[in-house]
Amino acid sequence: MRKLRVKSSSGGYDVLVGRGAWRALRRTKGYSSTFVLTEPGLWNRWGKKFSREAGVPGMKPLLVPAGEASKSLMWAGKIASQLLDRGADRRSLLIAFGGGVVGDLGGFVASTFMRGIDYVQAPTTILAQVDSSMGGKTAVNIRAMKNLVGTICAPKLVVSDPCVLASMTPRAFRSGLYEVVKHGILSGPGLFNWLERIVPGLRAKDAPLLETLVVRAAQVKVDVVSRDEREAELRQVLNLGHTFGHAIEEATGYRRFLHGEAVAWGLLMVTRLAELAGVLELAAGKRIARLVRAVGPLPGITGVREERVLGLLTRDKKAVGGKVLWILPERIGKVRLTSDVSRDAVVRAFREVQRGEWNA
Repeated sequence: MRKLRVKSSSGGYDVLVGRGAWRALRRTKGYSSTFVLTEPGLWNRWGKKFSREAGVPGMKPLLVPAGEASKSLMWAGKIASQLLDRGADRRSLLIAFGGGVVGDLGGFVASTFMRGIDYVQAPTTILAQVDSSMGGKTAVNIRAMKNLVGTICAPKLVVSDPCVLASMTPRAFRSGLYEVVKHGILSGPGLFNWLERIVPGLRAKDAPLLETLVVRAAQVKVDVVSRDEREAELRQVLNLGHTFGHAIEEATGYRRFLHGEAVAWGLLMVTRLAELAGVLELAAGKRIARLVRAVGPLPGITGVREERVLGLLTRDKKAVGGKVLWILPERIGKVRLTSDVSRDAVVRAFREVQRGEWNA
């Protein structure tokens, strides 16, 4: 078991990674009632084990459908109503047991129900264990805009058990690994070089190796959010690949790509953009693109409308006055935040990656 510590304005919280991490929930005392927000398939597969290890047998979960559509104000209202009907009060605890959708939705509900109740993140996907469960960002989507309405509210605890990753589909597993690649680019040669060695043969059942991977990748997120909880500037580096990625998700109605897959295409595009902007050497660009592709096959991007994606870029949450704030890799271990990027370069980067014309 490994313990990481996140510093926050609320006093900080622990991130526990390893076999048996769910047992730490037995130490959450003093609550009038405890509720679990999760998805039906996940609960059917892991609910009994989770309830037993968490020390809350017989717990009846609050269920939401799997998929991005559940991250909505409608579902937030439904969950809040169910909490009220089941007797939740200001001393209740909500556990978000699931991937990024459940974590974001659960955190949002907890931060707003009765003006805020405590919650715990129990992430069940690679992406959530290394990234979205930490930092206190909560959100729901509004129409085509991802995470438009949300809060920053730190969980009381994060418990990540790699055992649950064994039931992930290969596609969902790869989706999370693309986010790990992003952390490798941000972290530097140590993590990046290690990922180059282990990613090609990595499988969801490699529990000991996955525990190490989750710890190393999660440490990157912990270090950043501990220094910049409210995304003043430093935390924005975590959006590497997400500007293109979010636009691609939105342009395809969240139906064609998993989040990590869209981020992977975004990483390729922003890497090419950094080359065109003259801030990234071609050799480093090749290594980044090679590691992204080493994770596994990506769903094709042909047919995604260029004008739709480019039009959505200026609606990104980081855009100010219609100018996009780009996070460009300068080298492995360093990125640059800049709005000084020509539209021609953005268009060229998108086209070359989409059409397979960039031979990185």
